[in-house]
Amino acid sequence: MQKQTSSRVSSRLAALKAEGKTALIPYITAGDPHPDLTVPLMHTLVKAGASMLELGVPFSDPMADGPVIQKAVERALAHQVSLRQVLSMVAEFRTTDQQTPVILMGYLNPIEAMGVEAFAEQAQAVGVDAVLTVDMPPEETQTYLPSLKKAAVDLIFLVSPTTPQARLQAVNEQGSGFVYYVSLKGVTWANQFDEGDVAQHVATLRQHTALPVAIGFGIRDANTAHAMARLGDGVIVGSALVKLIEAQVADSGANGEIDAPALHQRLTEAMQGFSQAIAQADTQDKQV
Repeated sequence: MQKQTSSRVSSRLAALKAEGKTALIPYITAGDPHPDLTVPLMHTLVKAGASMLELGVPFSDPMADGPVIQKAVERALAHQVSLRQVLSMVAEFRTTDQQTPVILMGYLNPIEAMGVEAFAEQAQAVGVDAVLTVDMPPEETQTYLPSLKKAAVDLIFLVSPTTPQARLQAVNEQGSGFVYYVSLKGVTWANQFDEGDVAQHVATLRQHTALPVAIGFGIRDANTAHAMARLGDGVIVGSALVKLIEAQVADSGANGEIDAPALHQRLTEAMQGFSQAIAQADTQDKQV
């Protein structure tokens, strides 16, 4: 089995595990609802209990995402948010936060357009800790992984209930940081959640990798967060938070002016709910 690296991601997960805690990993789309709000929202999420941050890179064809995040991507693209701008946002975040791991989640096309080596170098320079490229299978990382390794950037892979055993082995060999387990069949914010099924698949996954397992794609409320915290090393919350941003956009009215304090408050309250649910699970018998 693969040894964990000493990256910011794996170090944070190891520290939490030593304390008997599960990581809370919120996702937001960079540039949504406005580019000027992304970095302040990142700081708000950290203050509200985020163990690390997952920042979505807007792309015109987000095939793995459900309608909630697709709309968020559309809002970000309306402001012409690019990969380079996302990297600049991370750089700005790092001016006051050097500890919180930052993961970029997105698709391969913007990275290839920038150039894999150039992207890896810039990611390292601004303080990106890991990359999850949805449409990059582990079998096809020959020209991708070396650049990330050179830049000390973790490469995180998605694993689903239908991932074959051969690919699990490849994920273990090529991946680092953690494995992102998709808790259901379908896109983000789908509703086919089955705790028993997730428990069985996560147990199987742990037989193939020593990497921590973070669970996402179905964490819609405190109850599901609690259930998944008992099974995984991390809980990833995406659409539930992005939906709150969407609601704030709807509340902005005809002038489109976002009430930033209200948005920060909405996200803070939601994060506190998820955090409390996870903390409660951490005091119970975890199935890991």
